[in-house]
Amino acid sequence: MTESLRIGVDVGGTNTDAVLVRGRTVLASRKSPTSLDIGSGIVRAIKDVLAAADIPPAQVAGVMIGTTHFTNALIEAKNLSRVGIVRLGAPATLSVPPLTDWPEQLKSIVGGHAEILSGGYNYDGRPIGPLEPEEIRRMSREFKARGINAIAISSVFAPVNADQEEEAARIVREELPDARVTLSSQIGRVGLIERENAAVMNSSLLGMAERVIISFRQALIDLQIRAPLFVSQNDGTLLDPDNVARFPVLTFASGPTNSMRGAAFLSGANEALVMDIGGTTADVGALQNGFPRESSVAVDIGGVRTNFRMPDILSIGLGGGSLISAANGRIRVGPRSVGSRILTEALVFGGSQLTATDIAVAAGYADVGDRDRVRHLDRQLVAAAVDEIHRVAEEALDHMKTSGAAAKVILVGGGSILIHRDLAGVAELTVPPDASVANAIGAAIAQVSGEVDQIYSFEKLGRDQALHEAREAAEKNAIAAGAAVHTVKIVDVEELPLQYLPGGAVRVRVKAVGDLHYRGTT
Repeated sequence: MTESLRIGVDVGGTNTDAVLVRGRTVLASRKSPTSLDIGSGIVRAIKDVLAAADIPPAQVAGVMIGTTHFTNALIEAKNLSRVGIVRLGAPATLSVPPLTDWPEQLKSIVGGHAEILSGGYNYDGRPIGPLEPEEIRRMSREFKARGINAIAISSVFAPVNADQEEEAARIVREELPDARVTLSSQIGRVGLIERENAAVMNSSLLGMAERVIISFRQALIDLQIRAPLFVSQNDGTLLDPDNVARFPVLTFASGPTNSMRGAAFLSGANEALVMDIGGTTADVGALQNGFPRESSVAVDIGGVRTNFRMPDILSIGLGGGSLISAANGRIRVGPRSVGSRILTEALVFGGSQLTATDIAVAAGYADVGDRDRVRHLDRQLVAAAVDEIHRVAEEALDHMKTSGAAAKVILVGGGSILIHRDLAGVAELTVPPDASVANAIGAAIAQVSGEVDQIYSFEKLGRDQALHEAREAAEKNAIAAGAAVHTVKIVDVEELPLQYLPGGAVRVRVKAVGDLHYRGTT
């Protein structure tokens, strides 16, 4: 880890957190409510940490931002572009048209025009049929007539052979020079429908992504910070702004991922469960080699199944702002929450809503707000709510275990004050220093990654040679993305034999990471 000054910002649904970090030392941190326009909240948070540490903007070497912009836009179906969808797979895939499994509201907003055209590949890389350039040109003219310039192109078995997708994109750009094009092979994995969904999602966010990156860059200009800007992606590493503008879906779930990386950094643990309790929700995940465990199944986002890289995260409705209610003699915690309004609506802050934070204060193990405002609460209600908070946490942690053995758990987030006693099935519970801003710390210390996801013939190359080539390629990709050469290491290797392909075909995925190469460092 370099000794350069880094600013990490994490924009959550409730709070915007910012930290100033040098090496392994947190020099300053600030937590403030997330602003409606997002950008002004980021500027305010960065100003505050610089002022707290008395550091001039010119000394900052890098700014790393984690954002929920794109996830929220898709879930809320806001600020999305209509997408022209090209699938290369006729006649093999005509029975299931694009967007078949999408929620109707989202489908009506995103769906611009879709067709299934000739082309695609079989599982062994042989063409199903040739690409018909004139079909692509006709389709492009249809997009132009409809005013659509966000395009998603998918092909059957494109991860095996992406040639037809790339050729189709070239033709589309000839007809529509300003088109924003996403190729499914650049994002998703084997599995046509889920991969196509991911490409369409990405295209629907491209216009918004350009605006968000412009606003982030303007924020740094306003702060007179000339350091490079990076945005955290959902594997715990960084993307440069240009790649975020091309692949905004890669930032999905980056908030929980930042918290997990921050937890690993603060605790020194590489293998553990992490629970990040915020104002609205708690996210639970597992660290493997210091990085979030990746989901091995298709992930549902906003009601749409996708198969691009995502961390294995369980989100539950437990947070500091979770509302406490009683029904049929049982206490219920969440999932409704006052969220970012906790400073005005929770009892301890002068409001009228009973929240989980109020319970923690009334029980005597949290010290925020005015304790006198919750002294009137019934003792039995408080005790029952405390039990329910801990039961919900235990259930979530148990769900994320891979064995019945007691687990090591790291607790982070501003809502970590809700937990104060041992949890069933937990061997060791750690709340590290600066746990409340672990998400921003995770952004600040994020590394740069390089990945290879390719099919190799073990019969032809041999397993050792194939893995050697994949490792070298992943390391080179990390260095090309901005990693300092001497810091790069392999953190994940996965081999998936493809029984349906000839020649001992194996899909090999290798991931390398390294510290960001700052100006003036080696």
